[in-house]
Amino acid sequence: MWKWEAEEKPKAVIVIVHSAYEHHRRYAWLIEKFRSSNCHIVMGDLPGHGEQTRGKKIHNESFEQYKEYITLALQVAVTYNLPIFILGHGLGATLLIKVLHKLQIEYAGVILTSPWLQLKKQPSKWTNALAKLPVQQKINHDIQLKELTRNYDIYQQFIDDPTYHTIVSNDWYIELQLLMKSILQSTESVPNVPVLLMTAERDKIADITSTAAWFKKQELSEYQYKSWKNCFHDLHQEPEREEIFEYSHAFINNVLRSIGYIV
Repeated sequence: MWKWEAEEKPKAVIVIVHSAYEHHRRYAWLIEKFRSSNCHIVMGDLPGHGEQTRGKKIHNESFEQYKEYITLALQVAVTYNLPIFILGHGLGATLLIKVLHKLQIEYAGVILTSPWLQLKKQPSKWTNALAKLPVQQKINHDIQLKELTRNYDIYQQFIDDPTYHTIVSNDWYIELQLLMKSILQSTESVPNVPVLLMTAERDKIADITSTAAWFKKQELSEYQYKSWKNCFHDLHQEPEREEIFEYSHAFINNVLRSIGYIV
């Protein structure tokens, strides 16, 4: 777990939970933007991700490990005694949705970007069928970097990243399917805290129609939904990321004002 502290007097601490297959280094730009906006950041790599993948060519971690990681990150954040915001992207956003009710720590707001609630990009139908067999095997989710962002500079930066791979076990893939299904079918709303949900209109990975339908069912007093035109899945990597960051930052400032902070 790493901490990056605000350049000046801090107003909040942000816990960032990344998506499947990636790692915290893909968030360097976003981390610096929040630091320069007077926010502390707490972030690490999900279990089995980042440097932990070296020599390990398959994701077979338990999703309970992922949830425990989120709890640990929040325990670090609470030591700052500042309002806490949780930002989850992709699978990270999906995990947040699942654990919000169980968190023992008070948080001021939640930002969800491109959550995986129903996938557009899936392994082949044949692979899906094989995944259900009681035999351990490897499945290639095969999410390509060019499907995540239109930003050529980001693509060039990470095209040869040795820690990025999309090979998973059938148990991992089944657990992912069960997680998404449990959220879509749940009749229980997420906790009533301010929530910002952002999706990408040209998302090739997640089905944004299912995401929007799920969000409409939530019983929230304070919420925002923004779908970014022309954007791909990784919103904070896109050419429009300055505008997307400012939208997120405005949400945070509005929440802080509502709880009595001067920003």
